[in-house]
Amino acid sequence: MATLDISFKPERAHLRKPKRGVIAERVVPQSVAGRYRRLKWIALACCLAIYYVLPFIRWSRGPGQPDQAVLLDFERGRLYFFFVEIWPQEVYYLTGLLILATLILIWLNAVAGRVWCGYFCPQTVWTDLFLLVERLVEGDRRERLKKHGAPLTPRRILEIGLKHAIWLLIAMLTGGAFVLYFTDAPALLVDLATGRASMLAYAWVGILTCTTYTLAGFAREQVCTWMCPWPRLQGAIWDPEALTVNYRDHRGEPRASAKKALELRAKGEPAGDCVDCMQCVNVCPIGIDIREGPNFACINCGLCVDACDATMEKLGRPRGLIDYVAWSNIERERQKEPARNRVIRPKTIGLGLSVVALVGVMGISLSMRSDAKVTVIHDRNPVAVRLSDGRTRNGYAVRLYNKADRERSFILVVTGLQSASVEVVGEDGLVSVASDTTRELRVLVTAPAGDRQPIAFTATDVASGGAVSTQDVFIPVEGGQ
Repeated sequence: MATLDISFKPERAHLRKPKRGVIAERVVPQSVAGRYRRLKWIALACCLAIYYVLPFIRWSRGPGQPDQAVLLDFERGRLYFFFVEIWPQEVYYLTGLLILATLILIWLNAVAGRVWCGYFCPQTVWTDLFLLVERLVEGDRRERLKKHGAPLTPRRILEIGLKHAIWLLIAMLTGGAFVLYFTDAPALLVDLATGRASMLAYAWVGILTCTTYTLAGFAREQVCTWMCPWPRLQGAIWDPEALTVNYRDHRGEPRASAKKALELRAKGEPAGDCVDCMQCVNVCPIGIDIREGPNFACINCGLCVDACDATMEKLGRPRGLIDYVAWSNIERERQKEPARNRVIRPKTIGLGLSVVALVGVMGISLSMRSDAKVTVIHDRNPVAVRLSDGRTRNGYAVRLYNKADRERSFILVVTGLQSASVEVVGEDGLVSVASDTTRELRVLVTAPAGDRQPIAFTATDVASGGAVSTQDVFIPVEGGQ
């Protein structure tokens, strides 16, 4: 039975005693080649391409409408995503998206652990990009460890300056791309470059530049381990049937060098396949030793799998000493039992169906949306007034929404009461609502005294004949007064 290690203490590189003000311990990952590293490069390229290109994609919405495919327009109070347009009153769609994202993360965790963290999380993507720059400028792990704490030379100063200059450029481009999602991207890009953009835009570029530079350049594994809430949940939702990165200890132990292993086997003594080369630890971006068992800090990136497989190939031993394998299968292999692939099981099926159901409900809701809407709020104080002729009057705040790109005229009708009169304050019958706006009306409904009754407010578009309605109640005066 496995327990998830939450007493995380990363394997740190033992560096030389640094000068004053230099951090002594840090994770310095080594580069590695392999199929999972290639998958991470592909994921990185796709994520960066989407992030930087998406604001420049155009989408025609008609005259007077923004043509940016993805836009959070604070001026209009709209969120545009290709053919979808979300109004502030439809924030429940954003809530649905958050719930959907949570369900997908939980489903991914049940299938393959923290695979999102290892491949698609923005922290991972930008950290990989920053590490690539660091390796290209300063060299791989061994070279960087040698240079750390060594006396500064003109070449070393140039390397440090170049690395941080590229980091800052990437961070600035990241912040600049972020603000492009809030207004027309080409126009804002020109304004940013020519100094004509607003101070708010420059402020947000500065904030995103600082956060990207700090988190991807310095915090790195600390974000994935301590700042992100997702690892804290691992102890509760860790699934032994998920395909996570694990070490086959029954095959790798006891550890011995290649030469020592041959000697032990010649004597008939046990010797594992692990040669304790530490490559799995050296390439880990978090700095953990996967051989110690499941660890909540592991982001399931698979780089240790690539490193271990490369070592096994050099030694002529089978791959898979470290592999994507369910911990339950590790236990079965230890007991000489056949492995069972249980990726498809009630839990993953249920979570998958939940995701599909939520997507379906939101899709149907979006497809059935009308470009007009009416809402009603009953007066609170007083809720009803008795007139001198004995009739009762209720007041309502009625809001008409016109989501079309043209001005529309509506006829407002109240039904459900007999012998009732309706007055729309300040209007003579037709209610005009400008394009892409809302209009609030004061409506007075007067009827003979009676019991509490449901009523309906219906707004009919004069041009198209389409109607929208909502329900409320007509309330009598309390105590018969």
